[in-house]
Amino acid sequence: MMNILQIVFAIITVSLSAYLLITRNYDLIFLMVFFSGLFMLTKGIEAFQSERKVYGWLLIGLFLFAVYISMYQFTASL
Repeated sequence: MMNILQIVFAIITVSLSAYLLITRNYDLIFLMVFFSGLFMLTKGIEAFQSERKVYGWLLIGLFLFAVYISMYQFTASL
């Protein structure tokens, strides 16, 4: 299940970043940051399951930072 979520979040992130680079319209960058944060969350949960706690905490921290930045960008664009 986690592998499927990682693949889905990675595909969404890469697709959004390609779209943003091609169109040069950066209004949806908060979605790209949000989905990359969700990808980091799934990697962090996987790290906890494989007993790599430091790496897991690092990825969870990056997820929280990415979600904060995403929400900040979304509210700043209103």
